[in-house]
Amino acid sequence: MERPRRKSRAVHVGDVQIGGGAPISVQSMTVSKTHDVAATLAEIEGLAEAGADIVRVAVPRPEDADALPDIVQGAPVPIVADIHFNYTYALKAIEAGVAKVRLNPGNIGKEEWEREVLLAAKAAGTPIRIGVNSGSLERDILDKYGYPQPEALFESAMRHVEICTRHGFEDIVISVKHSDVYFMIQAYKLVAARTDYPLHLGVTESGSATTGTIKSSIGIGALLAEGIGDTIRVSLATESVKEVEAGHAILKSLRLGRPGVNIVACPTCGRLTGDLFTIVEEVEAAVKKRKFDKDLTVALMGCAVNGPGEAQGADLGVSLGRGRAHLFKRGKVVGTVPEAQIVETVLQAIEAWDEEEEAVEEA
Repeated sequence: MERPRRKSRAVHVGDVQIGGGAPISVQSMTVSKTHDVAATLAEIEGLAEAGADIVRVAVPRPEDADALPDIVQGAPVPIVADIHFNYTYALKAIEAGVAKVRLNPGNIGKEEWEREVLLAAKAAGTPIRIGVNSGSLERDILDKYGYPQPEALFESAMRHVEICTRHGFEDIVISVKHSDVYFMIQAYKLVAARTDYPLHLGVTESGSATTGTIKSSIGIGALLAEGIGDTIRVSLATESVKEVEAGHAILKSLRLGRPGVNIVACPTCGRLTGDLFTIVEEVEAAVKKRKFDKDLTVALMGCAVNGPGEAQGADLGVSLGRGRAHLFKRGKVVGTVPEAQIVETVLQAIEAWDEEEEAVEEA
């Protein structure tokens, strides 16, 4: 079944394309102080290692803006400068060679400042993300709607877009993040229906690693399932690497991410005769550590009654019995293995999997 995908214009953030049919990229933001170049670059390295395609850094102080050239030069992924209100920081960020600036031009004051920033960005080929949040709407828009309604976020975003286009700047990405998941979904749908700008998806102020991941999975996942969204950030109140891991998990669950092993497991019931919970944890940990780039689905099932049948869509899998498990490949049992050897057997099967050979066998 062909998956829907909203058509959007392409925006290039360094060597990463956002929109225009490009793969959906995963972003995160550093928590280190940007002016601490060594700490910031170390965090960026960790995020890139975890799979971040783009990393954003906060620029609230002059010393942060001054640190940008070293960060841009030392980073392994494109860097986005997060700018609020101060247009001189935006100019310094563009001069430093950042790959994108997150900036709402209507918030930086005078029209001549807006024009100066937009002309500089256009000359440098630096795109801008217009980032509207439910907690930072303009006073007149908030007074008009009384609450950060989806229409309020849309109106705010379009106000900033109009400023950009008035000055001939259209290299734009838009986000309309809300802490309420339902309102977030509706706001993005409004922008998606009325523009062709690429969209940066996210739920703002989503919460801890647990609740924030759940909220983000619902909001981001619901939109991606309808073909809406070109890049994502899972915002969590925890270490930044967890955001990247959650982002890739969301993409993988929708089969939209980069190739990799997808683990599925049954919820278990009274038929369970082995320690499936430990098996699942150990397989997931090993798969994460080994960073397999094979595009496989591996099913870990708790019993032989429905195991292979329930996992017919899987490439590899096991179904537990008393002290052993059936090993199956694409729904067909190909052997048995003692329970103590399940984890290693599954990992060996992943290692040995050759998609080209399997395609030949099926032909």
